[in-house]
Amino acid sequence: MTFRQFAFHNVLRNKRLYAAFFFSSMFSVLVFFVYAVFAFHPALASESLNQSVSRGLHTAEAIIYIFAIFFVLYSMSSFLKSRQKEFGLLVMHGMSTLQLRLMIFIENLLIGLFSTLGGIALGLVFAKAILLSAENMLKLDQSLPFYWPKEAILLTLGAFVLLFGVISLFTVMLIRGKKIIELIKGSSIPKSEPRASIVLSLLAALLLGAGYVVALITKGIEVTIAFIPVTVVVIIGTYFLFTQLSVYVINSLKRRTRLFWRRTNMLTLSDLSYRMKDNARTFFIISIISTVAFTAIGTLICFGALMMRNIDEGQPFDMQYLSSEQQPSQEVEAIRSYLGTEAPEYKQFRIEIGYYGEGGAIIVMPLSSYNVLAEELGSTMYELTGDEAIAVRRNNAFISTGSITSLEPVGVHQGAVLKPVEETKSGVVPLYQTYYIVADDFFARLDKPQMMKSYYFWNLPRDADELKAGRELNEQLQQAGLKSYAFGAKAYDKDQMLRSYNVVLFIGLFIGVIFFVAAGSFLYFRLYQDLDDDKRKFAMIAKLGLTRGELSQVITRQMLLLFFAPVAVALIHGAVALTALQHMFMSSLVTEAALVLGSFLVIQVIYFLIARFYYIRSIRQAVQI
Repeated sequence: MTFRQFAFHNVLRNKRLYAAFFFSSMFSVLVFFVYAVFAFHPALASESLNQSVSRGLHTAEAIIYIFAIFFVLYSMSSFLKSRQKEFGLLVMHGMSTLQLRLMIFIENLLIGLFSTLGGIALGLVFAKAILLSAENMLKLDQSLPFYWPKEAILLTLGAFVLLFGVISLFTVMLIRGKKIIELIKGSSIPKSEPRASIVLSLLAALLLGAGYVVALITKGIEVTIAFIPVTVVVIIGTYFLFTQLSVYVINSLKRRTRLFWRRTNMLTLSDLSYRMKDNARTFFIISIISTVAFTAIGTLICFGALMMRNIDEGQPFDMQYLSSEQQPSQEVEAIRSYLGTEAPEYKQFRIEIGYYGEGGAIIVMPLSSYNVLAEELGSTMYELTGDEAIAVRRNNAFISTGSITSLEPVGVHQGAVLKPVEETKSGVVPLYQTYYIVADDFFARLDKPQMMKSYYFWNLPRDADELKAGRELNEQLQQAGLKSYAFGAKAYDKDQMLRSYNVVLFIGLFIGVIFFVAAGSFLYFRLYQDLDDDKRKFAMIAKLGLTRGELSQVITRQMLLLFFAPVAVALIHGAVALTALQHMFMSSLVTEAALVLGSFLVIQVIYFLIARFYYIRSIRQAVQI
């Protein structure tokens, strides 16, 4: 057997340990390759939207590649620690330090090469299906036919072979020469009893509590100001949570004799403090990575919901046009002409709004105009007499008009004072400023305003193609050199928004998923690094009368901590972050946040059940009970 064959067989013998690293690396390569296939696609070489998609995909590749560097570096260092005993035996049988380094370099390079080739192969197999899905998701006008992605293959192969090669070389050069006895003992060296600082434990609780309180009480623009300090405070608090506070809580539980001596609690709690101390940094990394994944994906989905909500609230009718002219303009006539041909059963509404006072700060509209629109939309209609008025404020997903502090009389101009009798919130008229509804006779008595604007609204019949109509009208107005910017078509505006938003969602979704998969891989590393020690430990305890059911119970409790302690912290961090986002936009995002966080939790539960099944089976086979 040659030295290279020996290294190759070493990889096969350690396939259980290498599995998570291999599949996670392959998934990273797959996503990188998929983005490269899109970015180099011939159909994205023209048009501004398509070019922006290509640039975004290249940016996503860079983010994935940077993350892959840290992921591979951490994974390789974990493997080296878990194989110290094996290295000690090899050195004891005459392997030199140079040969040991060469063996590790070849092994890591083999894993990197196979995961790279595997990711590219999977990408090619599913390329057509992925292209079709992306074509629909990105709402591109052109189709994305399959092509042989030569540039994508070369870029992916070169980037990841270089990545694994450089990191493998860097890692093995840092291997320190330890004594053979230290390598052979490996993790069996007795550990000191875990201790925690009361001061640092209290500091962890204080930092997390302060970070959460500030994040939850800040509103509006204050959220962006508090973002960085709150993030720093919560990250520091999370580190001390796992390294100090968790150990302190477990040690406190151990001192409660009734709890400690009950059934298998002694075994669980005694082992728990050591596991928490050993896994503290891993838990910290997983919780932060998972928080990034939850928050990034949650923010993208919530942002999309807010933008859709903003269009719905800003455009209550199918089409609208704002004009500063008293008589129908050329744009209005062009819209009527088109609708008369394409959707002759359309409904049209027109209202006039007066802007009074200095700078047109006081906005007034007649009651009859408002009620006509309200009736069409199924909203509340009002009755007013004399100088009575209703103050209307309208909030959208991104802008809040605030609240009117009082219902004091408002001087429209000399000799005309309106008296608000009610304040309400309404989306009937798409104005972001506060405006006043007044009786028709009062509106007629008002002097000439600083500015008078007319709003035209159209509702199309149900069988009309609103998207097509909106697109064609926009094109007609632009080609004729008319004011297309004052025209809005709800279906068309939603479609345009989705085209831009889905690019960001498509990029961010996979990046977030990679972060979450990496966090799962770290859990797998820690779980199977302890497998041999757990086999020996439970084999000895089984001789004292540990039953099959008690074995499963103890392992399940330990795995619950390993799998859900960092994810639970990440879910809380993510929930607070999305709540802060909700406060920033003054809009409810509970449904979207619950959907994102709930989806990740379900995935984690499935992952836990699968890992628990195989782990308990491995322990039982070794213990034989």
